[in-house]
Amino acid sequence: MLFSHALMMLLFYDLCSKFCRFQTLYSMVKSWKVTGQANENTIDRVCTAVNYACVFYPKQALCLQRSFITTYLLRKNGVPAEMVLGAQKLPFKAHAWVEVDGRAINERSDVQATYAIWDRC
Repeated sequence: MLFSHALMMLLFYDLCSKFCRFQTLYSMVKSWKVTGQANENTIDRVCTAVNYACVFYPKQALCLQRSFITTYLLRKNGVPAEMVLGAQKLPFKAHAWVEVDGRAINERSDVQATYAIWDRC
């Protein structure tokens, strides 16, 4: 169920990003409430579903899209996740990731040490 929901959200994000400005997507994330009931493996289940959905999606999902979807699914399943936007100056790079209780999830590196945080939503 989470896998199919993640695939649908990938498509939803692509459609929204074609017709909406970033500010609209940002406002969506800010407005999502935490609902549902989390259990001890909710974070792992959501991250796994998003990872598999990205593998099977016909387009490459970049960090903003992955963070948007992960944040949505975690909040819908009772986890108070935050999407974080950050950047580094030289060389300039921007990145988005998800944090739960101040800990970056579903990331390969220590993004909090690499990127200065612009905003949390």
